[in-house]
Amino acid sequence: MRSSLAPGVWFLRAFSRDSWYRGFILLLTFLIYTCYHMSRKPISVVKSRLHHNCSGMIQPISDTHRLNDTTWCNWAPFEQSNYKQLLGAVDNAFLVAYAVGMFFSGIFGERLPLRYYLTAGMLLSGLFTSLLGLGYFWNIHVLWYFVLIQICNGLVQTTGWPSVVTCVGNWFGKGKRGLIMGIWNSHTSVGNILGSLIAGIWVDEQWGLSFVVPGVITAVMGLITFFFFIEYPEDVDCSPPQHHGELEENVDNAEDPGNRPQSNRENGLESAVSFSKEPSAQPAAISFFGALWIPGVVEFSLCLLFAKLVSYTFLYWLPLYIFNVVHFSAKESGDLSTLFDVGGIVGGILAGLVSDYTNGRATTCCVMLILAAPMMFLYNYVGQSGISISIVMLLICGALVNGPYALITTAVSADLGTHKSLKGNAKALSTVTAIIDGTGSIGAALGPLLAGLISPTGWNNVFYMLISADILACLLLCRLVYKEILAWRSSLSRDRGSSVALTHAR
Repeated sequence: MRSSLAPGVWFLRAFSRDSWYRGFILLLTFLIYTCYHMSRKPISVVKSRLHHNCSGMIQPISDTHRLNDTTWCNWAPFEQSNYKQLLGAVDNAFLVAYAVGMFFSGIFGERLPLRYYLTAGMLLSGLFTSLLGLGYFWNIHVLWYFVLIQICNGLVQTTGWPSVVTCVGNWFGKGKRGLIMGIWNSHTSVGNILGSLIAGIWVDEQWGLSFVVPGVITAVMGLITFFFFIEYPEDVDCSPPQHHGELEENVDNAEDPGNRPQSNRENGLESAVSFSKEPSAQPAAISFFGALWIPGVVEFSLCLLFAKLVSYTFLYWLPLYIFNVVHFSAKESGDLSTLFDVGGIVGGILAGLVSDYTNGRATTCCVMLILAAPMMFLYNYVGQSGISISIVMLLICGALVNGPYALITTAVSADLGTHKSLKGNAKALSTVTAIIDGTGSIGAALGPLLAGLISPTGWNNVFYMLISADILACLLLCRLVYKEILAWRSSLSRDRGSSVALTHAR
C-alpha cells in the first residue's frame, strides 16, 4: 500500500502518524507519573491534622479525654510530644523502601514488559494509598500499621520512574530532549499540586478521604495503562528515534581517524554489554556495574542525592512549616505549599531549555544550585513577613530547587542511558535511570528524616541543613562543569579557525 503513494504523500502521512503516537505517549506517561506523585503528597497535608493544638476547639461532651487536655483532637499515636519524630518515621518508611527498591526496579524493568510492570505497580500503589486513608475509617491507632503500609507503598512505587523514562527514551531522540523532558517532567509538580488540593478538600473533616480518593484515581490510571501503553515505536510500525549509536560513532571516526582509541572506562563498559550478532535480536540488558562505567553516571547520581534531599524535605515538611510559622489552617498551608511546585514546573522547563541551547547539562544544574542556596536563606528569614513576598519566594525557590532535580532525572538520565559508548543499546536506559534516581532517593529519605530530628531545635537549623546539602550537590558537578567549559572553548576555537580560513580564502 505504501509503494502506491507518492514519496511526498507517504512522508507526510508517516510523519503525522509518528507525531500523533509520540504526542500520545508523552501525554500518557505524563498522566501516569502525575498519579504516582499525587498519591505521595497527601501525607504532607494530613500531618498538620494528625497533630495540632486543640485548645481553641470545642471538646465534645462524650469525649473520654480530660477537660484541660490539649491533645484530645489529635490522632493517636501522633498526639504525643515526639510527634515530629513519629511522622518522620512514617515518611522514611516510604522513602527508605523506595530508595532500596529503586536499585532493583530498573533491573526488573529491563527484563519485564513495561505495560504489565507499570499496570501492576499502579494498581498496588492505589491500593496501599487507599489503605492509609482506611486507617481513619477503621479507627486504627497503632504506628506499625502506617509504617507497614508506607513500606509496601514505597516498594511498589519504584515501578513508575524507570518505566516511564525508559518509554519516553524509546520514543524520543536526543534533539531538544532537555526542553521536551523539561515540559514533560512537570508531571512531578502537577502531581504534587493535585495531591495537595485533593487532600485539602477533606483534611479538616474526614482526612481518610485525602488518601482514598488519590488511591482510587491511581488505580483507575493503572487500568488505562494496561489498555493503551505502547513501549516501543516499532510495536505500532512507527519509526524509532536516533540515539547516540553506531552511526554517530562511525561519523566521528571518519572525520577524525586519530580518535579511534578509547578510554579504559569505555572498554570496561563494552565488556559489560553483550550484543547479539543477529540484526533482529534485541541487545542484552546491561549489568548494574556496567552502567556505573558510563561517564557521568556516578557524579550525577551523587549530585541528585543532595538535590533530592532538599526537594523532598520541602515536599514533606513545607505545609507543616507554613502551619507552624505563619499559623494558617491545614488546608491553607497545603494550598500555599503548592506554589513551590508551580515554581518547580517553570524551573524544570527553563533548565531543559537552557541546557539544550548551551549543551551544558551539568553547568545548568550547577548555576541553579548556586542560586538556590541564598534564596532558601532569604525565604526562611523574610519569606513569612507578608503573603505577597511569601508567594514570590516560594515560586523562585521551587524553580531553583526543582530545576536541577528535574533535569537530572529526565534529560540527563536519558542522555546517559543512550550514551554513544553503548553503541545503540538503549536497554541500559532503565538500569541507568534506576541507579540515578535510586541514589537520589537515598537523599529523599535522609532529608525528611533529618528535618524531623532537627526541627525541634528550630526551623532555622533545618534550612541550614538544606543549604549545606545544596552546596554539596553543586560541588559534585565541578569535574563535569570543567569538561563542558573545555568543550565550549574548543568549539569556539574551531569556529574562529574556520572564520579565519574562510577570510584568507576570499
